[in-house]
Order: sequence, then C-alpha cells, then structure tokens
Amino acid sequence: MTRYLNTAAALALAAAGPAMAEVTWEDIARDAETTGDVLMYGFGPEAQRFSPLDQVSDDTVARLVPAWSFSFGDERQRGQEVQAIVHDGVIYATGSYSRMFALDARTGEKLWQFSARLPEGIRPCCDVINRGAAIYGDLVFMGLLDASVVALDRHTGDVVWRKKFADYKLGYTMTGAPTIVHDAVTGRDLLIHGSSGDEFGVVGQLFARDPLTGEEIWMRPLVQGHMGRYMGEESTPTGSAEAPSWPRDADGNLVEAWHHGGGAPWQSASFDTETNTIIIGAGNPAPWNGWERWPGDSLFTSGQAYVDPSTGELVGFYQHTPNDTWDFSGNNEIILFDYTDAQGQTHRAGAHADRNGFFYVTDIDALSKRGGEINRPGALLNAFPFVDEISWASHIDLETGRPVEVEGQRPPPPAPGETRGAAVQVSPPFLGGKNWNPMSYSPRTGLFYIPANHWQEDYWTEEVSYAPGAAYLGMGFTIKQKFEDHVGILRAMDPATGEIAWERKEPLPLWAGTMATAGNLVFTGTSDGFFKAFDATTGEELWKFQTGSGIVSSPVTWEEDGVQYIGVASGYGGAVPLWGGEMAKLTRDVQQGGSFWVFRLADFQEAANRN
Repeated sequence: MTRYLNTAAALALAAAGPAMAEVTWEDIARDAETTGDVLMYGFGPEAQRFSPLDQVSDDTVARLVPAWSFSFGDERQRGQEVQAIVHDGVIYATGSYSRMFALDARTGEKLWQFSARLPEGIRPCCDVINRGAAIYGDLVFMGLLDASVVALDRHTGDVVWRKKFADYKLGYTMTGAPTIVHDAVTGRDLLIHGSSGDEFGVVGQLFARDPLTGEEIWMRPLVQGHMGRYMGEESTPTGSAEAPSWPRDADGNLVEAWHHGGGAPWQSASFDTETNTIIIGAGNPAPWNGWERWPGDSLFTSGQAYVDPSTGELVGFYQHTPNDTWDFSGNNEIILFDYTDAQGQTHRAGAHADRNGFFYVTDIDALSKRGGEINRPGALLNAFPFVDEISWASHIDLETGRPVEVEGQRPPPPAPGETRGAAVQVSPPFLGGKNWNPMSYSPRTGLFYIPANHWQEDYWTEEVSYAPGAAYLGMGFTIKQKFEDHVGILRAMDPATGEIAWERKEPLPLWAGTMATAGNLVFTGTSDGFFKAFDATTGEELWKFQTGSGIVSSPVTWEEDGVQYIGVASGYGGAVPLWGGEMAKLTRDVQQGGSFWVFRLADFQEAANRN
C-alpha cells in the first residue's frame, strides 16, 4: 500500500468549516433528500440517481463552467468508472488500479491518496476499474482487484482494516462500490459487497461485514445448492441443496459447470427499508456455453436476488435470462420507485434495464416475502424492449415471467469432430443493450434515462473445460456495428407504457451513467470525451464540455456554501476497448486520461467586478 497525505491541506480544510461529523445510517438513508452530501452509490438506498438540486437548470446550464480539475496522475491512465461520494467538503473518488483520492471539494487540492499494492496475476475481466466507495462513521471503504475489501480512515487515508474474501489467482476480484445498509431486525449496520469473476468460473458470493472491524457476518453464494455461511459457520444452501436447475451426469453427479457456476453480484446493491431487504443483480452463469449446463435454468444466475440482511438468506429471486448462454448477466442496477399499473394500482417496484435488451418492472413485496417459495409468479409487473431489433427473444411473457426465445438464437454446439460450432448473429451482443453504466429516474418526469447501445455480434460455441484462473467461456464472438449512424443511444422511457419520450444518438458506445436533477436536466458523458446536459422533458442538448478523454463514469452533484457543483471523472477504458471487436477499433483514437472535473455556474457579476 502506498499512501500520500497532504497534512497541511487536511488541517486547513478542517479549520475552514465545522467539525467533520461521523456518517450514520440515518444520514445515508436520507441521501436522496439532502443536498450537501453524496453518501451512497446511486444517491440513496433506492438508487434513483436523482438530485433535488435545481440551481443548475434548463434555464441556467448554459453558464456551467469548470471550477477545477484534478489529474489522477502517473502511468495508470485506464478506465475511470467511478461515482464519487462527497461529505463535509471532501470528495472521495476511486480510480483505476485500486486507488482512492480524497480531494478538497472547494479547490480540488489532494488531501490524501491510497494506492493498493496489487500482486502479480490479478485477473480483472474488464479493465482495472473501480466504480466507487462507501462511507460510514469515520471510514471509507472500497474493493480491491486482489479480491479484498479495505477500510480507510477518511481523514488520513490510513488502513484501518483489510479483509481478503477469495483467491485472486482463481479469478476473483472486486470492482463494484460497497453498500451500507441497516438491518432493522438485529439493529446492525452492515457493509454489503459482492465478488467479481464469472468469466473465470468463480462461484458468485455476497458478503455482509461489520463496517467497523471488517469481520464477516454472513456470506451467500448465488449458485443453487452451494452452502452459505453465518458467523463463520456453514448455514444453509442457496435454494434447494439438490440444485434441480443444474444438470447431472449419467452417474447422478452435478456437472462440472455447477462447481464453477458464476452468478457473481459484482454491482452495487439497492436496499428496501420497508421490507428490510437487500436487492442486487446476479451475474451470468459459467461457462457462457449453455450446452454445458443444459437442461435447466442455471439458478440463481442472470437475475435479481432478494436477500435478508439478518441472516443472508435468499428470500426471493427473479431470473431475466434462464440458462443464459449469451452472457447477458443480471448485474445492472435495480432502481426502486412507485409504479402505477394499467388498473391504477400503485406498486413498490424495482426497475431494471438488462443487458438482454429488455426493461423489467418487478414487484418488491412479492419478491421480498419471507417464508415464500423462491419463484417468479406475481413478481413481474411489466417488461418491454428498450433497444431495437432484439433477436434472441421476441418478448417477455408477462404471465410466466420468461422470455419467449427465437429459435436458432442459441448457437448450436460443435458438430462431431469439430471444435467450433456454426456462428449465428445475435443482438444485443454480450456487452448488452445496456451494460453496468447506471440509468437514472426522475420522479418529476416519471421517466427513466437509459444509456443504451445498438450493436450486434457473430457468436459461436467452442469446446470448454475448467482450469483454475483461466477464462471459462466456451463461446467465441465478434462484435459489430448495427446501424450506420450511431452506436450509443440515450433514451428517456416511460416504465408504464414502454414508450420512448425522446432519444439522442451518439456515434461511439455509451459507457457512462446518467444523473437526473430537479433542474429538469439529465447529465451523462460520451466516449469521445464530452460531458453533456439534456433537457429531461424534451431531450434537447443544452450544454457540453470536452474533458480530454472518454467518459465512462457516473456524475454526481452537491451543494457547498449555497452553490451547486457537478462532478464527473474522465478517463477512457472499460470493457469496450478490451472485448469490443469492431467497436474497439472504432474507439481506438480516444485519448487515454484520468482526471476528475468539477463544474459550477459562472458568476458573471463577480467577473465584471473583477474587471
């Protein structure tokens, strides 16, 4: 670990304002309502990424100018996918290669930097990125690429604890932001985090820890039949111990794939305080080649998991892609919101735009019910496409909750004597109609703002066997452009009707998250380096600024001394340049970078007085 501490700057910041208060669960629970802080990935437990700030609005955004920028520095200019958190005048931004920076929110001056010492042989599938931190008490937390999680003193950057949760040599990593939740039953505040590594044949695991000590409270695997832990002891299997959704060989033994089954919850959780339920996406099954897992749905992968924070028990599950052979996964964020159905009934619902191209609205109460069977009936309220020309399924059956697959879109296995099967053309490809980059929801407009992509792939099966630490796929692919005039497409969509309120096309893939505000604005970044603001109602582009490198991060906004600030990281990378085929070639001229930009409205009167 390397740490750089700017003691003078930290002391000056402390002297400039009130004492830095410890962060409590009550603070985090109110994150969506308060404006001086950003304390949680997604702006609160519901993860709506909506801010009530309106100083920067559709009327004033043309006056938005840089307040300062900060370079992440050195040679580690890889993808910067962070959503920063902000507290007491300090920005905590994670960077590539498991780094964290504490910056003075007023000036951009670095207060301290943490850089993890990473071993040789880490195996991140999709760039050396980190998506963000959590904050609680006097600690900030982040996951590391060596399959560990660390707590830092937020004043100094000193390591308070560091816990390894798996073996990085097998492909385990951590890239998502941890989440703080409060278990209403036990009264415990918990640090929730998952693992990454499905592409290497890991078994996905969700963890709860004591945030002050790092000690594990429970662990829940997300492959059916694998055993969980509670307080250091074996607890219960996930679902049925017999794992009926996974196949067995002629001798009655579960096939090799089950032992390395995927399902990693590598994104961040939402939390439903009313039912006291953690809600998180589960990753793709392993290997990608579905014939290795045929027949069966490969539970509990490629869907959304509902977990009891008291015990770590899986209480509900909805699967988006049964026996997922396209790597559609299920990790994309689940936004909690009030949904009114066609009969006028209001539901507490979760919204999810899946990599498979379909948008899902699920019923929280149905999925979080304790003591109920873990299945789908009653869970699905609505589903519709959010991208065009989906080829693998015609629609989602609202009665069964299952996709209606198009025949021939599961690539056939290799013919006898061959090592590769015939290719089929699939849309969306495994990078998805939308990938990890989070959408946002505005309760003012009732619309979701989805950063989507139109592309396709040639896709074929290959022979596969498991080897520790090696890619465990069994599929080959080439991703291609689908439409001549765009790849990325930002869409505003009505969750009740599935109608597109407006859309904006981008020539390069969209890999940044969106943020909505009460100023009737939607912010996002583009792969060619622009930070943009759109009218949330009409989609008109109102402002843009060139940051010097592609933006693949999520913006934040907060208020300081009566001024609204907006921050975003710039630095191109992520999965597209690594896995994107023709898309990688399309983006190869994008400049590398690594910086954090902060904007505010220009004060023309102040400028005139200076002149």
